[in-house]
Amino acid sequence: MCLPNSVFAQRRDHLNEMEIELIRDEQSIERRMEIYIKAIDRRLMVLNNDSSNAKQVQKDLEKWGELPQGTRAQLLRDIEKILDETISKIDDVASRDLKNKLLPVAVNVLADGANRFVPELKTQFDKAADQKERGSILGAIDFCHQIIEGSVKVPKLTPKEQKKIQKEVQKEIEKSQQPN
Repeated sequence: MCLPNSVFAQRRDHLNEMEIELIRDEQSIERRMEIYIKAIDRRLMVLNNDSSNAKQVQKDLEKWGELPQGTRAQLLRDIEKILDETISKIDDVASRDLKNKLLPVAVNVLADGANRFVPELKTQFDKAADQKERGSILGAIDFCHQIIEGSVKVPKLTPKEQKKIQKEVQKEIEKSQQPN
């Protein structure tokens, strides 16, 4: 019996094992967004063949693993999928707990990243070799714009306010975990 080759093709995940583990281990939504942003930064670093952060990459090796590998098209698709996942995670938290104190922090963190990614993605678009790459880049840019537009509806917090909220929530978590 012969089966098409596609049955045996291994599906590529848009995050590596260590990134998935970091997200799984992190319970707070804003810290998860920071992980997603760093994952995108790592893919952009590979796409740009940027070795200026070699010391940081070496330092991150144990926690984050090797830099992502793949073709240009695969890495661009990874970025698009990661952005899509971030939107889904924010929407999920908002639908379950709109009064979550960390939601505005997470949206602001994500919007800051999206604002940074748009010019990078436009540069990648100019280098795109085919329609597949252009499609992924346009999808990623569209997700960035959705994030940025959505962040307008959320109060912009200063870094000091963000840290204060994070500390409050951490204290609430610790208090709820203490035996009575």
